[in-house]
Amino acid sequence: MNITIILTSVLVVAGSGLLIGLLLGLAGKKFAVETDEREMLVREALPGNNCGGCGYPGCDGAAAAIVSGEAPVTVCPVGGSAVAKEIGDIMGADVAETTRMRAYVHCGGSCDNTRSDYVYTGVEDCAMMPFLPGGGEKRCSYGCTGYGSCVKACGFDAIHIINGVAVVNQENCKACGVCIKTCPKNLIEMIPYEGAGSKVSCASKDKGKVVLDACDIGCIACKKCEKNCPANAIKVEDNVARIDYSLCTDCGNCKEVCPRGCIS
Repeated sequence: MNITIILTSVLVVAGSGLLIGLLLGLAGKKFAVETDEREMLVREALPGNNCGGCGYPGCDGAAAAIVSGEAPVTVCPVGGSAVAKEIGDIMGADVAETTRMRAYVHCGGSCDNTRSDYVYTGVEDCAMMPFLPGGGEKRCSYGCTGYGSCVKACGFDAIHIINGVAVVNQENCKACGVCIKTCPKNLIEMIPYEGAGSKVSCASKDKGKVVLDACDIGCIACKKCEKNCPANAIKVEDNVARIDYSLCTDCGNCKEVCPRGCIS
């Protein structure tokens, strides 16, 4: 083999590599995107769960939105007040104290107090239930199906299926809201972590007779809770009681007068 050919080939390859590297370096400098150093600091302050609870694609997206002014410094529900204050210091913004929230499942329809119309043996995923007769095997078409889509979606091990119904562990809940987006029955709501002692464990909009036939603790819209609330904080709308926590004083009157035991 001719040594000259070999050396020429090596020099050509090496020269091409150097030229390409030089061109890439120049292109990198020319087309470099300036990044606000605050974005990196905000990203470091965020918890890094990438849960999407803020409404942005992960913590990187949230950091960019905060620095650009698109999102408030309090946008991260997982970090809460502590993270909001840290980001506020970075951004030079005053941060008011935020209320800690937690998820709550408006259903108490466990296996012990609900009735079923048939036995379902298919894919155990709540997303399948809207395609089944009655929205699932349980007679109440508004209740928790108990197949745990919310459990699978929660990144904080804060929600579990207990006796056929989803129950939130309030200590683990970070109020990211992923479970709310996941539940096909729209049963989950964010409520205050503190000062929310009374909770309506029913979301059925059926009339009383239908509820009585389906569940032992379903709301029958009798309005006793509404009539006995001194703060006017509980109203019966669409055949089910709802609590306005901005008015609720947690006196417990609604729980005491409820004949169905659906206020816990």
